[in-house]
Amino acid sequence: MADLKKIIVTGSNGQLGKELQRICNTLKGFEFTFLSRSDMPINQFELVRHIFNTIKPDYCINCAAYTAVDKAEEEKDLAFEINGESVGVLAAICLENESRFIHISSDYVFDGQGQKPYLETDETSPVNTYGASKLKGEEEAFKFNPESLIIRTSWVYSEFGKNFVKTMLRIMADKNSISVVNDQFGSPTYAADLAGAIFSILQYSDWKPGIYHFSNEGVISWYDFAVAIKEFAGKETQINAISTPEFPTPAKRPAYSVLNKNKIQERFGIQLKDWKISLESCIQQIKNAPN
Repeated sequence: MADLKKIIVTGSNGQLGKELQRICNTLKGFEFTFLSRSDMPINQFELVRHIFNTIKPDYCINCAAYTAVDKAEEEKDLAFEINGESVGVLAAICLENESRFIHISSDYVFDGQGQKPYLETDETSPVNTYGASKLKGEEEAFKFNPESLIIRTSWVYSEFGKNFVKTMLRIMADKNSISVVNDQFGSPTYAADLAGAIFSILQYSDWKPGIYHFSNEGVISWYDFAVAIKEFAGKETQINAISTPEFPTPAKRPAYSVLNKNKIQERFGIQLKDWKISLESCIQQIKNAPN
């Protein structure tokens, strides 16, 4: 029997980590070690090095991140430590151990002033601390490990953790009317689909490092997203469209952060799902989940 390839997944209690756990048994030839923030805080560098030396993984999928976009404006140092410096150290440790490094980044590295889907080569210019910290992580990864593979994604949701879909379902259960911005545009990403794409990359014959974009297909506003959630969940809540100035937040959001996904499709033969199909699947999962 051939030796199993060993994979470490950091941030295993997050949305993507949970989805990877759900489907890991479908990927033959690999042995997974899932590490939560309490198991391996990625900003405790000596602990990270010790765990790598013990497990000796062939791959590391970094799902660990500081994701509180608004709170990052107050906790800039912590956001940059986790999303920036720690990513560089993790990438360096992967290089030391000859482990291939997959890191998850964000559409928020762009300023949102574009009018067509962003290419991986387009200029980055974050408008908030979270985006700046994620961009720093990309830079640190390539600085210390040029063989890194980075996936930028957007508007991630799942049945796990905190996300827009679950927030809307909770609010719709309590309120007759809600307001959602209709002038910020992007593409949702079902974490289960992102997990599947990562598995496709792991099984691909060649390692092709670099930056890739991934999301579901379609361009919508947060208002459109909320309306679809209402429809699939069978709710009666009235949804009102408002402008960004009518819903101020501590962190500025990019007005347009649609990603061009041609590269990941062409390099790895990945098929993208329409956002509505994936949203319906997720809401069905939430409905069927035990209370």
